[in-house]
Amino acid sequence: MDRGRQPSLFELDGAVEPRSLDVGLEHLDLGAGAWLELRRQWVDGADRLFGHLLETVPWREEERVMYDRMVSVPRLIATYGEDERFPHHGLGVARQILNEHYGDSSGGPLRSLGVCLYRDGRDSVAWHGDRIGRQHDADTLVAVVSLGASRRLRLRPRGGGPSRHFDLGSGDLLVMGGSCQRTWEHTVPKTARPCGPRISVQFRSEAPDG
Repeated sequence: MDRGRQPSLFELDGAVEPRSLDVGLEHLDLGAGAWLELRRQWVDGADRLFGHLLETVPWREEERVMYDRMVSVPRLIATYGEDERFPHHGLGVARQILNEHYGDSSGGPLRSLGVCLYRDGRDSVAWHGDRIGRQHDADTLVAVVSLGASRRLRLRPRGGGPSRHFDLGSGDLLVMGGSCQRTWEHTVPKTARPCGPRISVQFRSEAPDG
């Protein structure tokens, strides 16, 4: 696997600090109770965090049934529960800042953590909505931090309608809230252009009791 530029040990030991959400946050109302917010360059030290996760996360392949056979999911993954130690202390700080900003009323608090490694432009994720959001009527919150190479994230409303897209760079934050997981789908499509590795860090809220 081409890991692209490798940070030095000094860089890996440097600070990783999410910035304040009180400034620079762009809000987009998607309708029907769905919304998203975008904060460019939210993580100071994003390249250091990328290098640390790339080398230390226990990445694994996942398989799923498709067309009556098992196929490999085109990306590597790792997951962390609410009480598990995150792979970098900066991710715990990021979750705290997100929960302080969005609170319980927006579908939070955020608890679990998932990380996905897109090794190159051939890795992707198909159109989908978070399964917890699809199965419950209550609002849910998903916050995505993009690290490494820039990739395009596309969104489309369920049932048809104009799609939207966002080119996410290293350190950018995208938060999907309200009914977004029920009424919209999103994807990171394959790309034929030369593309280095990208890590998607996803904070999610759990389903409400009952």
